[in-house]
Amino acid sequence: MAGTIGALSGLALAPAPSRADTAAPRAQGWQSVPASGSTPAAQLCRIAAAGPELAWAVGEEGLAGPSSGRGLAMLWNGSAWTKTDLSHLTHTRLSDVAGVCSSAAWSVGRPAGNGSPLLRWDGATWRETAFPGLGEPDVRLNSVAVGPDRRVWICGSRGGAARLLYREGQRWQWLDPLPVASANLYRVVLRPPGEVWVCGDQSNGGGWSGLVARWDGSWTVLPPVAGLRLGIADLHPAGPADVWAVGTEAGIGGPPGRPGNPALSHWDGTAWTRVEAGFTLGSLTGIAGDAQGRAAWISGWNYQDQSRSTYLRRDSGSWSVVRGPAGAAAGPYLNDVTSVPGSTGFWSVGMTSPTPAPPTEAYTERLQA
Repeated sequence: MAGTIGALSGLALAPAPSRADTAAPRAQGWQSVPASGSTPAAQLCRIAAAGPELAWAVGEEGLAGPSSGRGLAMLWNGSAWTKTDLSHLTHTRLSDVAGVCSSAAWSVGRPAGNGSPLLRWDGATWRETAFPGLGEPDVRLNSVAVGPDRRVWICGSRGGAARLLYREGQRWQWLDPLPVASANLYRVVLRPPGEVWVCGDQSNGGGWSGLVARWDGSWTVLPPVAGLRLGIADLHPAGPADVWAVGTEAGIGGPPGRPGNPALSHWDGTAWTRVEAGFTLGSLTGIAGDAQGRAAWISGWNYQDQSRSTYLRRDSGSWSVVRGPAGAAAGPYLNDVTSVPGSTGFWSVGMTSPTPAPPTEAYTERLQA
């Protein structure tokens, strides 16, 4: 793998042609919501919401010493998070989740044995399901998205190439390989009426650059997002000429554990423009749009101010730093943020400290706007 999203190593202060609003951080009503039941060390990596009364969050728990841990899944029923029993599974980590209703939710996991697992929600728990390539040692499923039409899109790799796996009805199909050598895909995002976007990184000979591409029956690969060992963790395509990409720039050198730099970039249909995040050390991990499809919130981690969670909020065309609730966790780290369909609210998930080591536990915050 060329790069690792969220790795806290390396240091580089990249130039930024434009700036986010760096005014004093503002309180915006984010509240910590208990997600009890995880076994330290634990973290929630991704979250998906079908509405105010149904959401899923997945990650890993039991990371201690030589243990590789095990999968962790939480379910929101409108009033509380509960831990889902995964004792029938052996996967060490659930890496992504997507769902639009109780009968159309999916999750992908890290490889356990041969290949990556694909899970489907049956209304009560997660069950492994078959797909073409299941059991092949080089198959990787990295991220999943589900549309209102219940079509399923998964980004990953097969046969040494980055690809999309697509499901319509009961039929699965691997689509044409992404025409980029040495590419890693971390996220797949849908945009109506028929666009599928992916992001990740690609080798540039001496490191790696950010990668963003679109599938609409064939591939369109945008120019690389320039940076020093830069990976794109998430993106929000408001339109073909209005795409926001977030990630972390690992930089060059520095002792182990030294943080990278938050990376925020905008595509205007012609070129990428780098936008300063309002802080210089840390990471940006997820981005969510509002009910009108506009980029609205970014989840992140500010190395220089770890007392609360960190967000960027877009207001009147500019981004500003927003802090989460005080005292909810000693130093929370957010991995993802998503909107809640049918409302103006948002969820974020992560862990109670910056590293997945005991006594770190699963962590969630909610914004009820």
